[in-house]
Amino acid sequence: MAIVRLKPGREKSLLRRHPWIFSGAVASVEGIDAGGGMGDTVDVVDSRGRFLARGAYSPHSQIRVRIWSWDPEEAVDERFFRDRLVKAMGARLEFVDRSETNAYRLVNAESDGLPGLIVDRYADTLVVQCLSSGSERWRDTLVELILEISGHRQIFERSDAEVRTLEGLAPRSGMLIGSEAPERLEIQENGLFFEVDIIHGHKTGFYLDQRENRARLRALAAGRKVLDCFTYSGGFTISALAGSAEKVVAIDSSAEVLGLAQQNLALNGLPVENAEWVTGDVFQELRKFRDQGLSFDLIILDPPKFASTAAQAQRAARGYKDINLLAFKLLKPGGILMTFSCSGGVSEDLFQKIVAGAALDAGVSARIVEHLHQGPDHPVALNFPEGSYLKGFIIHV
Repeated sequence: MAIVRLKPGREKSLLRRHPWIFSGAVASVEGIDAGGGMGDTVDVVDSRGRFLARGAYSPHSQIRVRIWSWDPEEAVDERFFRDRLVKAMGARLEFVDRSETNAYRLVNAESDGLPGLIVDRYADTLVVQCLSSGSERWRDTLVELILEISGHRQIFERSDAEVRTLEGLAPRSGMLIGSEAPERLEIQENGLFFEVDIIHGHKTGFYLDQRENRARLRALAAGRKVLDCFTYSGGFTISALAGSAEKVVAIDSSAEVLGLAQQNLALNGLPVENAEWVTGDVFQELRKFRDQGLSFDLIILDPPKFASTAAQAQRAARGYKDINLLAFKLLKPGGILMTFSCSGGVSEDLFQKIVAGAALDAGVSARIVEHLHQGPDHPVALNFPEGSYLKGFIIHV
């Protein structure tokens, strides 16, 4: 087996069982030709040659090795992947209420011990992403095992995320198992219904990680005038209306996704006259609302990722501060702000400081009443804090 030897002192993160080894920590690679070995299983040793872990090699990525196992006796083979998949999928049976929900994450990559592998369930169809060289190398085996363990008969692949380019992998998307993918899939979430575009939609089609936060909004919305920013296919908007919001103004830059949101509203039989749809840039629209003197009882800010890495955090901070400042100015006294960041490069502590600065500049007194995160089907391994990418606050003004 090929060996990746680390520089002296660079084994500390592995001893804490962090699953990534960066290229700067590598002293030498033995048994693999330069530029080759994509997805090969390698043993990682310290500078003295002592075994540390076993992982998948990625010659083109800054994350040079993603760890499969810390056990020197554990082979990385079909049995290994079967065991990991059974454990991951079985955990969802404990932590997801499936009585009114049939869309949730089954496998969450590093946090389930399967780096780079995402499996999401949308009713009777599974959507798979292979985002690392290791998951790509074992793709056929993984798909067969997922099919067998899950009992589902349709698997669609969405291995088209930007992160694949960092691994030196081309994007790929299409039906793997089953009949041709439908243009829309209908799912149920907390008793509400949504049509999902798994072929072209964001992520794997829907923001499954916000399920619990949409339910929380539903409990807060009664009688309130709500502003939903970055609406996408209407998850928060429809949850607010299902919670008896007086009115929801929904903004997104895409008329196409707002059309899907309107279809989802009709699908749930909610009053269409209580929703107003605005196609436009959220930053610009909020400034227009401010200039018009509009105000709201509850505002949701769920923007796309502003910063993938810590190096991009400063630029992202400006965007987060600007949009939260505008939201504070649009909130009525006693109003509620639900604000989120899904940027991995922005920590929860930094995000809180950004939002606090926005409140100060807006001249409002505000307090955090709840911290929000991704749902339990998106677990965070204790040895992999990077898995806690979604952070949010419910703020009372």
